[in-house]
Amino acid sequence: MTFNELMREALQLDPSTRARIARELLCSLESLTDAEVEQLWVEEAVRRDAGLDAGTASTVSAEDALARARARRR
Repeated sequence: MTFNELMREALQLDPSTRARIARELLCSLESLTDAEVEQLWVEEAVRRDAGLDAGTASTVSAEDALARARARRR
């Protein structure tokens, strides 16, 4: 099963089940070493950079990002 297939299936679950899965996944990351966490951040940075290069992602200012986050909290 691909990541996208898994996500499609997971997003069809009821909210409480999704929350339980999210908790379990987050807890599974707590046991990572600092080196593993750093490697994951490097991979994420490379993925985001590739998105920018490919034109499939764009940047926003920190001010705009915070404003959007605050608006979602309301």
